[in-house]
Amino acid sequence: MNQRYYWIYFFPLLLFISCTSKPDGEVLKSEQPLKIYPDYSEIELPSNIAPMNFVVEDNAEAYYLILSGEKGGLLEVSSRNGEFCFSKKKWAKLLAQNSGAKINYQIYIQKQGEWYQYPVFSNNVSTQKVDPFLYYRLLYPGYESWTELSIVQRSLESFQEKTVIENNVVGQNCVNCHAFNAQNPDNFMFHMRGNLGGTYFVENGNLKKVNLKTKEMENGTVYPRWHPSGKYVAYASNKVVQQFHAMDKKKIEVSDLNSSLLLYDIEKNELLQVPVDPKKQFMDTYPEWSPDGQFLYFCRAAQIGKAYFYEDIKYDLWRVSFDPESRQFGSAERIFDANAIDKSVSFPRISPDGKLLVFTLHNYGCFPIWHKEADLFALNLDDHSCNQLELNSEFTESYHSWSSNGKWLVFSSKRGDGLTARPYISYVNDNGKASKPFVLPQENPLFYKDFIKTYNIPEFAQSDVSFSPGTIRRAADKKAIQAAWSSK
Repeated sequence: MNQRYYWIYFFPLLLFISCTSKPDGEVLKSEQPLKIYPDYSEIELPSNIAPMNFVVEDNAEAYYLILSGEKGGLLEVSSRNGEFCFSKKKWAKLLAQNSGAKINYQIYIQKQGEWYQYPVFSNNVSTQKVDPFLYYRLLYPGYESWTELSIVQRSLESFQEKTVIENNVVGQNCVNCHAFNAQNPDNFMFHMRGNLGGTYFVENGNLKKVNLKTKEMENGTVYPRWHPSGKYVAYASNKVVQQFHAMDKKKIEVSDLNSSLLLYDIEKNELLQVPVDPKKQFMDTYPEWSPDGQFLYFCRAAQIGKAYFYEDIKYDLWRVSFDPESRQFGSAERIFDANAIDKSVSFPRISPDGKLLVFTLHNYGCFPIWHKEADLFALNLDDHSCNQLELNSEFTESYHSWSSNGKWLVFSSKRGDGLTARPYISYVNDNGKASKPFVLPQENPLFYKDFIKTYNIPEFAQSDVSFSPGTIRRAADKKAIQAAWSSK
């Protein structure tokens, strides 16, 4: 389509914050929208999010932006390279002033001495805030090395980022599976593998190292999920095998050879089997508690034999009732039959109000991060209707989690380059409809172009978690407290 322009006259608006080039006099108007990176057009924003800095992907001599709010407020920024970076203080003031309303972006660019005006795009500023912190694991997007791996805390209200746990502090042992109870850092834990291996729990501001592997267990514990009471943690216990593709576009398959569910009683330091498969007919994994703590949801596939084909392994969604006082479980029931549609379920996550369960749906298996077809679906727990969320892309979506108010969903997506996962945030309304997601904003809008690490297991948190390297090292050097096995 050919560009169409017509002349308009630009009237100066208020005082400009910069004395560099700005539109003046006659301006050509374009009907074609500008392409910006990251794409922050027509999105829903938390009213406390950090500045959404971006760059215009169009070569020009000068750039100018007028950012105005429906309820008032104005930011005007000029740029020589197309990058628009906002003052944190002024940005926060503009969002606060326009909570529940829109902010509008009007961009002008100068080419060969002529100024062009482009169509306005907008953001809705939600009245719902997002939790102030996001935690994630940073690592290279491969499968063969963990020489540089860390769990990182990022402020969502600013660009401040700090390392909570870095494996270089603990002899390059692998750190993984960090988990909060309802976004509460007082209930926080992570795993460490290697010669300093163990499960580390926050206890009165310090770290307690526990060995959750007992002689009765064939496999270790993974995929932790806190019971809302904070008294228990559910785990999967998996025997995992990696398979590498020679010809397929996928790099790797990760499959369970067997798996089961375990319950850890923190106060009693006891592990017990979740008794949902006494005849060992199934592989059960990815536990998830209902917000009231009365149900444990999980993913289940038929137990494979010695000869199997990985594409035949498909998981359904199940649940079992639980009595926190007696530690007793009821009978398991299937909630979503993925096999019936020739699909597989993983990563169930329930909204804090207990109404929606979001899971990853993919073609087979239980480890979809290399599966391009993996998408997020929402299951209504009242009527069991299921819908594909509007936030999906043609690449992998997984590792999702809810904000404490149940209005924001963060997930990892490989939509940028198909290889490295980035954290995206979407607003989910009362009807379960998800807004267009936006990538975690960075101070440098070109950050993701050069950053080669991947973001793994993003989790919201309500407050700060802080460990000094010395605290972590002292906890790692201690002998782990041995958990006991309980048969009841």
